[in-house]
Amino acid sequence: MSQREPELGREPFGRVGDAEVHRYVLAWPGGLTVRVLDYGGVIQSLEAPDRRGVPGNVVLGFPALDDYVANNQPGASRVFLGALVGRYANRIAGGTFTLDGTTYRLPVNNGPNTLHGGPDGFDAQVWSATELHEPDSVGVRLELVSPAGDQGFPATVTTQVTYRLSRDNRLSITYSATADAPTVLNLTNHTYWNLAGEGNGDVFGHSLRIDASRFCPVDDTLIPVGSPVPVESTPFDFREPTPIGARIDGPDPQLLLAGGYDHNWVLDDADPATPAFAAQADDPVSGRRLTMWTTEPGLQFYSGNFLTEDLVGTGGRPYRRGAGFALEAQHFPDSPNRPDFPSTVLRPGEAYHQETVYGLSTSD
Repeated sequence: MSQREPELGREPFGRVGDAEVHRYVLAWPGGLTVRVLDYGGVIQSLEAPDRRGVPGNVVLGFPALDDYVANNQPGASRVFLGALVGRYANRIAGGTFTLDGTTYRLPVNNGPNTLHGGPDGFDAQVWSATELHEPDSVGVRLELVSPAGDQGFPATVTTQVTYRLSRDNRLSITYSATADAPTVLNLTNHTYWNLAGEGNGDVFGHSLRIDASRFCPVDDTLIPVGSPVPVESTPFDFREPTPIGARIDGPDPQLLLAGGYDHNWVLDDADPATPAFAAQADDPVSGRRLTMWTTEPGLQFYSGNFLTEDLVGTGGRPYRRGAGFALEAQHFPDSPNRPDFPSTVLRPGEAYHQETVYGLSTSD
C-alpha cells in the first residue's frame, strides 16, 4: 500500500460583510485534490487524474468569492455551483406547507415555488469550520445554526456537514442536524460534474447509469404530480449505461417541461443506515468514472438545462447548457405537502443523518 501522506491546508478567499471566508484544500498526492469553501459549503474544484494519470478539475465553479456572492443576489440565475443547499433542497410547492396543524409560508424564488431553502438559504451563509486530520482521511467539518423563522421555516436547526477525502479517492459528505421544535429538513450538495474537465464542452456524451426503476413526473413548475411511475420504455430509463444526451431533446412531455432532465429518481436499493449504490457516470474520452453511493431515498438528476454563457468558470471559459450535470442525493421534492412521500419531518430529540460518497476512478 502506498505510504502517501494526505495534505490539508487553509487559505484566505475573501470576505462577506464582516466575515472572513476561507478555502480548505484536501489532497492525497497522486490522487484527488478538493477545494471547499466555508461560504456555502461550496466544492469549488475537484482535481482527478484521467486514464493517463493527468489531473483535471471535474466540477464547475467560480474563480472568486465575489462571483458566488453575485450569483446569490436577487435576480441572479442562482445556479448553486457546488453548494450545500437547505433548509429544504429542491422545491416546495407554492412556498407553503402545514406541519402539526400550523401553516408556514416561505419566500418564493423559483416561479411560484420555494427552491433550495429560499432566496437566502444555506448556500449563501458563512459556516464555521473545523479541520480534521484522521488516520485514513483529511477533512473539514462545517457548522451552521439556522434560527427559528429563517426563510420562514420553524425551529432553530443546528447543522453539521463533514467533507472527508480518503486515500482510496473517495469524497464523503456526512450531514447531521438537530432541531429544538418540529420542522422539515432536506439537505444536499449541488455539485455539477464534467468528467472531461471543467469548461471542456458539454456532458451529453457522458454515459450515465441510475439505480432506479421509477421517477417522479412533474408539472410545468417542476413540482411532482401523482405517484412515481416506471422508467421502463421512457427517456428516464438509465438502468443501463446510456449517454446523457441520447434522448434529451426528444419529444417526451416531461423533457419538454424541464428543458431536459430535472427530476427525482426513486432509488431501488436505498438504505438509511449504509450508503448504497445510486449512480455511475463515465466520460469515454478521459476515461474518468464517477461512482455515487448514498443513504438517501431519492436522486435528483439535473442535466444543466439552465446554465448560460454569462457564467464564467474557474478556467475562464463560459458555461452553457449541459456544461455539467448534478446528482443530488436527497428526499423527494415537495415532501412536506406529500404524505405519501418519505417524511422529511425532524422533531426535537431526533437526529437527522445522511451520507453520500463520491468515488473517482478510471475505466479501461
